[in-house]
Amino acid sequence: MSDSTPVPELYSFNQPIVGMIWAQTVQGIIGADGGMPWHLPEDMAHFKRVTSGHPVVMGRRTWESFPQRFRPLPQRTNIVVTRQQNWAGTPDAAGAVVHSDLAQALVEAQRSPGCEEVWVLGGGEVFRQAMGDCNVAVITVINTDVPGDTQAPTLGPAWTFRGATPSEGWHTSKNGTEYRFTLWAKGSGELRAAESAMGS
Repeated sequence: MSDSTPVPELYSFNQPIVGMIWAQTVQGIIGADGGMPWHLPEDMAHFKRVTSGHPVVMGRRTWESFPQRFRPLPQRTNIVVTRQQNWAGTPDAAGAVVHSDLAQALVEAQRSPGCEEVWVLGGGEVFRQAMGDCNVAVITVINTDVPGDTQAPTLGPAWTFRGATPSEGWHTSKNGTEYRFTLWAKGSGELRAAESAMGS
C-alpha cells in the first residue's frame, strides 16, 4: 500500500455511542511497561481525529502514559478513574476530572461537551469493566509481533465486524509498519466505517 494513506474521516454514527478505542498487534498486545511498544504516527493522528471534541475516560496508568506535555489531551474532557485517595490533588492530576469508579466517570462523560460520543481509552482493566456499557470499538491492528504485558480485551459474540480500511491488506506507515483501522459494534445501528468515510 502507499505510504501516503490518508487518515480516515470521522466515523459516522446515527446514535449516541460509548466507544472503546485502542491499537493492538495481530497477537492482541496493547501495551508494555506502561506504554505502547511501537511508534505509529498515523495511528496517533487517527486517535486524535476520532476523539477530539468528545469526553475521554481512562485509568490513571493510561493518563500517566501520555507525555506530560500532552496532558490533558486538548479539546477533550479528560476523565481519569483511580482508586488512589488524594491523587486528584497532586500535580500529576492537573487537567483531569478524577473519579474513583468507572460508573461515576461515565456519568461525568455524559454531562460533558461532545457527549454524543464518549471514548474509553483503557487500560486493560478499564476496558474490561466498560465492555458492557460500550456499543462501538475502533481498533487499529498493527502487523507486528512485539512482546508486551497488556492484552487487548476480547470482544464477545454480541459484537460484529462493521468494516475496515483498507478492506483487504494493510496500509503502510512512513516508517514501514503495516496497519489497518477496524470498526466493531453491538446492536443494529447503522454505522459508517472508515472505508466509507474516506469516500472509497
